[in-house]
Amino acid sequence: MRRLCLFALTALMLVTATVFADESNRPIILGPPAGSDLPELGSPAATLLSQSDEYRLGAMVAHELREQNALLEDPEVSEYLNDLGDRLAAQSPSGGAHFQFFLIKDPTINAFAVPGGYIFIHQGLILVGNSESELAGVMAHEIAHVTQHHIARQLRAQSQQSLTTAAMMIAAILLGAASGGQAAEAGLIGAQGIAAQQQINFTRENEIEADRVGIGFLAAAGFDPNAMASSFETMSRHEGLAATYIPAMLIDHPVTTDRIAEARARAAQFPPRRNKDSESYEMIRERVRVLTAERDVDLVNYYQKKIDRGEATLGDRYGQALALIERDGVDHSSADDAARILDKLVKEHEGNILLHIALAQAQIKDNQAKKGMATFAQAAKLFPRNVPVTVRYAEALMQEGHPMDAHNMLLDLFNIVPPTPQQIRLTALAASAAGDAGDAYFYMGEYDIAGGDLNMAAQQLQLALASPHISSIQRQRYQARLDEVRDYLMSIRKKQLADSGDGQGGQQGQGRGGH
Repeated sequence: MRRLCLFALTALMLVTATVFADESNRPIILGPPAGSDLPELGSPAATLLSQSDEYRLGAMVAHELREQNALLEDPEVSEYLNDLGDRLAAQSPSGGAHFQFFLIKDPTINAFAVPGGYIFIHQGLILVGNSESELAGVMAHEIAHVTQHHIARQLRAQSQQSLTTAAMMIAAILLGAASGGQAAEAGLIGAQGIAAQQQINFTRENEIEADRVGIGFLAAAGFDPNAMASSFETMSRHEGLAATYIPAMLIDHPVTTDRIAEARARAAQFPPRRNKDSESYEMIRERVRVLTAERDVDLVNYYQKKIDRGEATLGDRYGQALALIERDGVDHSSADDAARILDKLVKEHEGNILLHIALAQAQIKDNQAKKGMATFAQAAKLFPRNVPVTVRYAEALMQEGHPMDAHNMLLDLFNIVPPTPQQIRLTALAASAAGDAGDAYFYMGEYDIAGGDLNMAAQQLQLALASPHISSIQRQRYQARLDEVRDYLMSIRKKQLADSGDGQGGQQGQGRGGH
């Protein structure tokens, strides 16, 4: 997907919560899951949007990106990004409990944040960046945009956006997806492009504040405080390439020599630190490289050349094994080669989760299912309730004809961490394969809730209630969730009426909210 569509999408989603309420056929997001209420941020800016509105806005963006297949939804990559992001966000006043991090399948060097703590990282930041500290620097900057409520402030400033503008933006996105971006650019210009630019482009003051606060997060988390300035220099070197893809009106993070100098001066206030990249960073970087590579790229040879030169890291050897697994459809000996490489690496690095998962997958791909399942079972004992291990093990169990075991394993994981939409859908598929129609419909309903389609969720929950052979406990659970969805839809309809009335009155009394 071109970056134009991504930024146009962000502009659309940042219209206001009122616009969402008026678009009755648009999906509406339920608030944070029960038991995970967002913390009070303690900032006067928090009153600009309610926490539930911010959460809904962010979830809507994630839903739209997922629908356009723009996200790389890989459990291993997601675990790494969220662990790194949580380490940084833990330095914020809110403690980081409300942040979520995603990888965008886009080779450009960029990242963006939306309300609700949703932060999106382009794959180019990982593949082109020079270090883990640089990646952390960009993430810290985006976290600061959220904690300082820069986006929420701009939403308040644009609260008079019309439904016509929102509709034109939707059309621009749809046209852009079909035409490669030119129609989207024209549509945005027609749809009050200046307003869109104001929503996307942070002010210089916002950027400097995000730099200042983010560098504080970076240093407190144990990273090199100079890494943010270094990341700006990396972006600046690649700016010419980026400009080929982005209309000038949609460049959101301008990098100047003054800004780099200010970041260096801010970093000088902290003790200097030089960090070695973690093994996890090196391995995830190569995982992203393999998963996003074009089909005609010979990564096996790329890694072999590094090995022959004596330059290969653990990440490179892991990347070569992954490339061999990916190539197995063409060369049926590749999975066997991958399994031999990974077996040796696991013995050398027994505590490395990624190696255990890859070894099990290589063994299964090499028609050694029994051996692969034993490797997964051992990994589950070594790393109990680890998300990537559990998800990959569950996938293998389903593939080998044990869907009920997979279903139970995934349900157990639900009690530990909030599930991703990918996990929810896999749970529904496992229930369906196991013959549990009630739970299959129920979890597809949960998947629709996560995606914001509450009308479809209500239909799925009704089907769950109508399923044969459900227990009384299941019936109570399904009914309670259906009631919750219906109550939420009713509250949205009431809000529509209230907002409609306020909008009519607001045009006659503009000064009402300015005290």
